[in-house]
Amino acid sequence: MSAFPRHIAIIMDGNGRWAQQRHLPRVAGHKSGVDAAREVIKRCVEKKIEVLTLFAFSSENWQRPPQEVSYLMDLFITALKREAKKLHKQNIKLSIIGDRNRFDKKLQEKMGEAETLTAQNQGLHLIIAANYGGRWDTTQAMRTIASEIEMGKLSSADISPALIQRYLTLSHVPEPDLLIRTGGELRISNFLLWQIAYAELYFCDTLWPDFNDLELDKALAFFASRERRFGRTSEQLRAEQHA
Repeated sequence: MSAFPRHIAIIMDGNGRWAQQRHLPRVAGHKSGVDAAREVIKRCVEKKIEVLTLFAFSSENWQRPPQEVSYLMDLFITALKREAKKLHKQNIKLSIIGDRNRFDKKLQEKMGEAETLTAQNQGLHLIIAANYGGRWDTTQAMRTIASEIEMGKLSSADISPALIQRYLTLSHVPEPDLLIRTGGELRISNFLLWQIAYAELYFCDTLWPDFNDLELDKALAFFASRERRFGRTSEQLRAEQHA
């Protein structure tokens, strides 16, 4: 079994508190958070991680102050413009998951352009979750399955975990092996609820803008120390490894 996860998912928490500790506006924390994300992406490329999913904006984040939400949208557009070509040069494939309908047309266009530019790349698969929620993800899968049943393409007897998985937004990549949450909070916050059923969960107090190579290495060391049994016993695992 590999000591490295194939798929890392990160809840990037603590941007606002990082800024407040420095007597800066919260938006300064979000800008520094983009820099931290850039460094983690670089590190994952070096470690040959297959998939990295970053929780950039949840479906609940719309409830934040309007000025902060507006800044985040502008930052998203700016980052897509600036980073897409860089990602392409690094052979990184970019995908964006979540309900895009609430974003303005300009942002939706930039998302599509960045995905198209990098679609054929074979390196790290970078997935950005924007206006995403785990309950939304499961709901849209159920709605699609129900529609297929109404059209006679499926029957209720066809519904299984494997079928549901096919209709979720991350059906095309391995499920996350490691979920990291920064910022000291000990909750999942509606992120990838179905997909992290067997992920190792790593929580740290470090605020996201301060999450650097050393902090990522700590998370990877934690992952390497875990015995991933998936319902089996330790004895069964050892027997398989020596077979």
